[in-house]
Amino acid sequence: MKFFLPWRRTYNRLNNMVDDAIKGTFEETDYNESELSKLEVKWKQFLTNSKLSRSNIEKEKENIKGIVSDISHQTKTPLSNILLYTQLLQEKEVNEDNKALIKQIATQAEKLDFLIHALVKISRLESGTMTIVPIKQEIAPMIYGAVTELKAKAKQKNILINVIGERAVKASCDLKWTEEAIYNIIDNAVKYSNDDTEIAISVKEFELYICIDIIDQGMGIKEEEITQIFKRFYRSQSVQQQSGVGIGLYLSREIIRQQQGYINVTSKLGKGSTFSIYLPR
Repeated sequence: MKFFLPWRRTYNRLNNMVDDAIKGTFEETDYNESELSKLEVKWKQFLTNSKLSRSNIEKEKENIKGIVSDISHQTKTPLSNILLYTQLLQEKEVNEDNKALIKQIATQAEKLDFLIHALVKISRLESGTMTIVPIKQEIAPMIYGAVTELKAKAKQKNILINVIGERAVKASCDLKWTEEAIYNIIDNAVKYSNDDTEIAISVKEFELYICIDIIDQGMGIKEEEITQIFKRFYRSQSVQQQSGVGIGLYLSREIIRQQQGYINVTSKLGKGSTFSIYLPR
């Protein structure tokens, strides 16, 4: 029995080290190196390095958060001024050539404003500084919130957005960020659909997930591109003439993924696409 006692002591010490590391209370000074075996010394060194690495990662996240905040703050005022001055110019009587130039300035300024806001969101997502808090709640307000924002844009193309089967269905999700994910997908559907078409939005219930289907009658997506469209800044050759920077779908996927959900896509060229958002119940 005595033969196994040293092994039991080593096991207990290693186990305690791991427990302290998990709790975040591991301190190198708590373990006197002269009293430890070679294995315990190596284990202590590993946990010490891990703690240092974790600390450096947290500091890096804070630095990124500060940089992102500074970028957002420093660009907000100049861009707002550019947009304001452009609006003032548009209200003045100018010739057609100047009108076209002013419209281009406004378009590019709006695109830059959108891009900066999107990059801030991406940085927050990738650095882990974005706070997404999923709670069980009705998804109808998120769907209708996104649809309401896009009604004017859809009306310009005479596109009907039809929400089918209004029910008090609940899912585990963050209201603000999930609405943004839904908005981005519907926005793409409006952007890449022909005039006088329809976008149907329906909700299905499964045992583990709630599924939101967004079905358009747009140009469709090539099969080989379906795995590419969620990449950051990816834009198909077939939509290069359309406005956009290729960030919306990337953001949507990351937002849903961080809530333990996923997005599935089916599509037929020339007939339209179905984006299915799966959220845990």
